[in-house]
Amino acid sequence: MSATVIRTGDQAVAAARDLAARLAEGASARDLDRRLPHAELDALSEAGIFGLTVPARFGGADVPVTALAEVFRLIAAADPSIGQIPHSHFVFLEALRLRGTEAQQARFFAEALAGRRFANAQSERSGRTITDDATTLTPDGAGGFVLDGEKFYATGSLFAHWLVVRAVLPHEAPTPSGALRKAVAYIPADAPGVTIEDDWDALGQRTTGSGTVRLARVAVPADAVVPYTEIFDVPTAYGSFAQVLHAALDAGIARAALTEAVRQVARARPWFESGADRAAEDPLLVQQAGELEITVRAAEALLREAAEAVDAARTAPDETTTVHASVTTAVAKVATARACVEASSALFELAGTRGALAGLNLSRYWRDARTHTLHDPSRWKVQHIGRHLLDGAAPPRHGLL
Repeated sequence: MSATVIRTGDQAVAAARDLAARLAEGASARDLDRRLPHAELDALSEAGIFGLTVPARFGGADVPVTALAEVFRLIAAADPSIGQIPHSHFVFLEALRLRGTEAQQARFFAEALAGRRFANAQSERSGRTITDDATTLTPDGAGGFVLDGEKFYATGSLFAHWLVVRAVLPHEAPTPSGALRKAVAYIPADAPGVTIEDDWDALGQRTTGSGTVRLARVAVPADAVVPYTEIFDVPTAYGSFAQVLHAALDAGIARAALTEAVRQVARARPWFESGADRAAEDPLLVQQAGELEITVRAAEALLREAAEAVDAARTAPDETTTVHASVTTAVAKVATARACVEASSALFELAGTRGALAGLNLSRYWRDARTHTLHDPSRWKVQHIGRHLLDGAAPPRHGLL
């Protein structure tokens, strides 16, 4: 694989804009047929998208989060499934930046610069909550580890060169709270003992490859293991970095749905009571379109504000900057989630009855919005925003804020 090495944030955004124009052309057909975007992901790799956050001292551009969020927004507006696939790639490169050794960083950042893709194997369906892991990483007696377990929601795993697996360390002393310590293992996706199943069948985000990963006695060398629990021992922007990219995905879906609504209005017939010659002259439809533009544009502005806050926290992480980044990102995440669900639903009202025709596949905007916004509940973000506003309470450090 030959990958371009992008040098600036502006170059990254320009590359994403060019890719988005091409990705949008086949997005509806990929959704309808559930055609997995292998070639499209290779195009992103070749364009240098997967190396964007590699630090300059390892040969990358380390683009600011403001640019990275815009890259995500543009690609998600073209195809939300493809937009979500790189998310975990960047999050676990961030974990590597925060907790990896110099040798680990040199090795895996080089892989990212070469266009190779990392996918998550984090969540499990068997635990009481999404934070409960049964997957274990145990010493093999020869200086390495053995990995056993089963993961689900492993977005991007079908397209990955590397899997990043979160696992508990049962042989280590627990945390002061009694929780088992965790680490992440960076393993080849085709390593012996790894099985990746194409069993993702959600109503939306249909081509993200977010199915099951099974791990049976997978050998893991010690130099492929990075501490995970320790990320949250000190103030970092790890959680807000991950969340602002999710917000960018929602903002992209919201803008795409509204853009599609405008196209459909141009083809729609006016309601007879309006007296208008065109649907775009119906005053009630005009009012609804204007309200939607305000909602979507406000969400986009909050996304930019959050990305700036995350940039500041990554540059100078302390209690003040990281709390500000978390709260500001939570605001953006709630706003973008609301915007994409609202815009993708109102799309049908603006399009009229013909918008429900199966051949148009307009439902994909709502299905993608509804599926992605279930990732983590907005209601808890609103709680943390309110507590910070009223009492100055710092949000918890757990990777989802």
